[in-house]
Amino acid sequence: MKQGMRGSLGAEPGKAGAAEGQAAGSSVGSAVGSAVGSAAGSTVGSAVVSAGPGRYRVPVQPAAQDTGRRRGGGGDPGGEGGPVRGEHTHGEPALPRPRAAVQRSSVRGQILAALRTALVTGDLRPGEVYSAPVLAERFGVSATPVREAMQQLALEGAVEVVPNRGFRVVERGTRELAELAEVRALIEAPVVLRLARTVPAERWAGLRPLAEATVRAASSGCRATYAEADRAFHRAVLGLAGNEQLVRIAEDLHRRAQWPLGGGASGGGGRAELVADAHEHTVLLDALIAGDVDVVRALVGEHFGGTV
Repeated sequence: MKQGMRGSLGAEPGKAGAAEGQAAGSSVGSAVGSAVGSAAGSTVGSAVVSAGPGRYRVPVQPAAQDTGRRRGGGGDPGGEGGPVRGEHTHGEPALPRPRAAVQRSSVRGQILAALRTALVTGDLRPGEVYSAPVLAERFGVSATPVREAMQQLALEGAVEVVPNRGFRVVERGTRELAELAEVRALIEAPVVLRLARTVPAERWAGLRPLAEATVRAASSGCRATYAEADRAFHRAVLGLAGNEQLVRIAEDLHRRAQWPLGGGASGGGGRAELVADAHEHTVLLDALIAGDVDVVRALVGEHFGGTV
């Protein structure tokens, strides 16, 4: 919890999409692959499926090819007659072909989940610019759901719009991470302390599977898997307050805190740090079940890296 495809000018938009489809490398595919293996990543895991033994692919969505031919275009799989005006696709970082197939239902949501996973793992690199047409080519879908997903990420502060190029992954520093931790502590800690005094032990015990899931996810060493499990546990704890607005705001802050830092800085350690963080969940849950408010207060302060 403590926890970029540079666009350049291109001459022939019709060829740009195909060229980029061949040159794409390894990032977002790995993110989708890691989501398939996630023990607790229910959102991404449900969004992708295997396309066959040893081979995965993303099926082209309905009219994703034919529409382009009818309109005389070719580069944009969304059938808009080549790359979207103003979005140049040359010289971008390489992406792999995704190792899992995107189902036809709720394409935008699945793409958004996969991109969020790529952000957590660092496969979408801070400071890099990514264009919707090239990402769409990798997923085998039209550029529209990809663009919509990236626009959602822009609203969340994960990326920023670069006119005529695409979207740049925001570079964050340690100060922003510390500020997020402080705000989360101000919001979550008082709620957990209040719940520690009012929620019966049996209801806390019902969260044991979620706490244990964070430990298993941390042991896998996969940051995306752990990020999902971590948010699920905190969401369940705050959910006991019965305040949906609180849960929504806290989840948004939590997700932002899980994005990696820019400039080569580390936004979190490796497997050992994930395991230690997950262990705090189980210890905190033990104290909540026991009704020991003083221990809960100390643990919550330590968990957020501050004091309560």
